Amino acid sequence: MSISAAMVKELRERTGSGMMECKKALVEANGDLEVAIENMRKAGLAKADKKSGRTAAEGVVGVKVSDDAKTAAIADINCETDFVAKGDDFVNFVNNVTDAILNADVQTPEQVLDLKLPNGKTVDEVRRELIAKLGENIAIRRFEKYNLSGGGAACYLHGSKIGVLVALEKADETLGKDIAMHVAAINPTCVSEDQVSQEAIEKEKEIFSAQALESGKPAEIIEKMVSGRIKKFLAEVTLLGQPFVKDDKVTVGELVKSKGNAIIRFTRFEVGEGIEKKEENFAEEVMAQVRGS
Repeated sequence: MSISAAMVKELRERTGSGMMECKKALVEANGDLEVAIENMRKAGLAKADKKSGRTAAEGVVGVKVSDDAKTAAIADINCETDFVAKGDDFVNFVNNVTDAILNADVQTPEQVLDLKLPNGKTVDEVRRELIAKLGENIAIRRFEKYNLSGGGAACYLHGSKIGVLVALEKADETLGKDIAMHVAAINPTCVSEDQVSQEAIEKEKEIFSAQALESGKPAEIIEKMVSGRIKKFLAEVTLLGQPFVKDDKVTVGELVKSKGNAIIRFTRFEVGEGIEKKEENFAEEVMAQVRGS
């Protein structure tokens, strides 16, 4: 049967696919719109499975805090290129998934995939449809959720690549955002000295002791030198010990104490951290796509 421009237009609007792909699907379905949609969906799922092994080291971090500041969510959702990460389709997906996490009881990425989004489809269904449409692997890499019985949470998003959640003993949006901004910029390891592992401290002691021994100073002086270096190390890696990024005359710990508050915890996600990126040959990648591989 004849495939009209109006039929192609409707299929494009309903699937978000290209004009030629829609026309081909309608021809194969003998003009039946619903059959064409179903066939395209099946093909999309197959494409998604095929791309699932590809490295996704770009993406967007989403952060959300509830109106009462008692619940907060942060999600790191990845794709393969920065071009796709900046697109409306991907950004909207990240926002919807982060909202869904905020309003659900989930502990694992697998559970997140089963959550329903505003369009009635699951996260995984929409994810697979986006893979088919955008041509890249998309993965829910990690997320964190706060459920606070007291105090309050705050967040900060630096562009779209670094997101931070902070939980305070007393709700204070302004202070929380300032601390979250500091965490985004300075990237502390933990909140306080008691959270630094003994293994990490011993490793630093070993390095500092070896350096101090080269000075030829007496043992008691070396011990004081190492002790001073460890103190400096702990101040550098702990949030409370670091000079506040907006006023380096005070530490974060001093700032929080002056506000009569305390930091319970923080979470910092940066897109791509810890992922080994595969070196791609762009020319070969283009040729592979041209050959249909």
